[in-house]
Amino acid sequence: MKNYRGSILFLAGFAVALAAGWIAFPKAEYERQNQPVQFSHKVHRDKGGMKCEDCHAIRDDGTFSGIPAVDKCAGCHASPMGATDEEKRMIKRYIEPNREIPWLVYARQPENVRFSHAFHVKLAKLACERCHQAHGDSDALPAFERDRVSGYSRDILGDPALLAASGHHPGMEMDDCIRCHQVRGVQDSCLACHK
Repeated sequence: MKNYRGSILFLAGFAVALAAGWIAFPKAEYERQNQPVQFSHKVHRDKGGMKCEDCHAIRDDGTFSGIPAVDKCAGCHASPMGATDEEKRMIKRYIEPNREIPWLVYARQPENVRFSHAFHVKLAKLACERCHQAHGDSDALPAFERDRVSGYSRDILGDPALLAASGHHPGMEMDDCIRCHQVRGVQDSCLACHK
């Protein structure tokens, strides 16, 4: 019986350590913040007939516009189009005073990384969902989760629970880029992506 007791205690301790590593530590490591405005990509896509590039455009010079400026929103939302309190708050706080919305950027890359949306979207013809998952299907924006140590978003680093479960996590780290380039037969030097 003593041999079983030691094994049971070991397995229980091991399970607690795994739970702490996979559940408790990531919750402590990441700081959650809500976006300043709750936004539905799905409503804008389905009811407004908009596409990703209507707000997140690639300019004529090949640079990416990123998060749209408030004047882009004001084009349609000078007055409320729907009946939600969130839209009314957005108009009052940001559109009427012409104040930029301080969006928290899920996909901000490190300063030493050079990334061209034009190469990936226009030349390689990758869909936005390839890197950004199904944001176009979302009714609400997920909480922004910032790593307290590195300062990067969980969207860049990926979800460690998915990595443990599947061997792959849908992040935007260098290994994810390299894996995608290898699958497509793209040969790059370090300086193609790094400053």
